Amino acid sequence: MSNLTFGAGIWHFATYVDRYATDGYGEPRSILDAIELAGQVDDLSVVDLNYPFFGGDFSNEQVKNALEAQRLRAIGITPEIYTRVFAKGAFTNPDPGVRRLAHDLITEAADVVRYFGADYVKLWPGQDGWDYPFQVDHKKLWQLSLDGLGQLASENPDLKFVVEYKPREPRVHMAFDSVSRTLLGLEKIGLPNIGILLDFGHALFGGESPADSAQLAIDYGRLFGMDVNDNLRSWDDDMIAGTVHPTELMEFFYVLRRNNWEGVWQLDQFPFREDSVDAANLAIEFLKRVDAALDRLDVDALVEAQDRQDAVAANRLVQQALYG
Repeated sequence: MSNLTFGAGIWHFATYVDRYATDGYGEPRSILDAIELAGQVDDLSVVDLNYPFFGGDFSNEQVKNALEAQRLRAIGITPEIYTRVFAKGAFTNPDPGVRRLAHDLITEAADVVRYFGADYVKLWPGQDGWDYPFQVDHKKLWQLSLDGLGQLASENPDLKFVVEYKPREPRVHMAFDSVSRTLLGLEKIGLPNIGILLDFGHALFGGESPADSAQLAIDYGRLFGMDVNDNLRSWDDDMIAGTVHPTELMEFFYVLRRNNWEGVWQLDQFPFREDSVDAANLAIEFLKRVDAALDRLDVDALVEAQDRQDAVAANRLVQQALYG
């Protein structure tokens, strides 16, 4: 079995709201409460932290002390450039003052990354995009996306910036909506410290093969991180990893292993009604099973089957390894 590192977005342990339960599912939790819960998960060692820290006016030192108490470290800092103040976009907002606000918030997050010794600034520009035909000038909007990201990466050459693409939500159509479009943008910017954080569920939601998306990002040297979860493909449900698409999840990690990609197997799940610690443990247990199955997989026979494009032979090998 590989020497795996497991992580989770700290929001996995927060309190969730939706259009119907606007007061939330469960009692409100601060980031310190969420860190304490994260510490109860077996084999969890890193977390991605929202910034600003939710649930109170907490200092970097308070959060660091809470992490150390649970033997956790921060892998990334995710600035909240997707909230109401950025309703018309962060990088692409028509108001230059709001674009500056987004830049300044991400710059603060960069300093938080340095404070914690984290791996990257994670950018999920969920409000950058459009909703209606003729709403935006597509050339201008795309250029604003690239200019905003490129400026931050050039100002902070000592840090990595990762872009988490997604087809839609909250905008009806996000600017960074797919692996191919995101890669086109990163290649056009041309800086070495920008890459992709590939969310397994976002790839599913976008009609992609997550394994193919991972290979494409690896081929361009841009796969800096990944999140795993699951969904029914019609929405970003953020369900427990492996509960719906176990075979595609195994193929995803097969591609990572074949390319000697080393990184954290990170959860991005939203257990609205489930116990958050239990949901994380179930996902990690399955990820371990996938890793053990990859150890058992007859790779030479699989390569031969793939060379023939023999779907039956390939899947028989995979099922034998995964299910016994």
